[in-house]
Amino acid sequence: MDTAIYDSMRHFADSWGLVYMMAIFLAVVFFIVRPGAKANAKAAARIVLDDDHPIDRGSHR
Repeated sequence: MDTAIYDSMRHFADSWGLVYMMAIFLAVVFFIVRPGAKANAKAAARIVLDDDHPIDRGSHR
């Protein structure tokens, strides 16, 4: 690959890639701390402990 193309692509990734990753990070943080997220997080944490639908293990032992 030509060095000029590599340098321009690297410069683009260094600047806009950082902006993109920061936007993703802020979206995840907002998703976690938004109003109403606590109830959803508690419900998701209880999924493993709920025994409403036991797993059908069949005859495999």
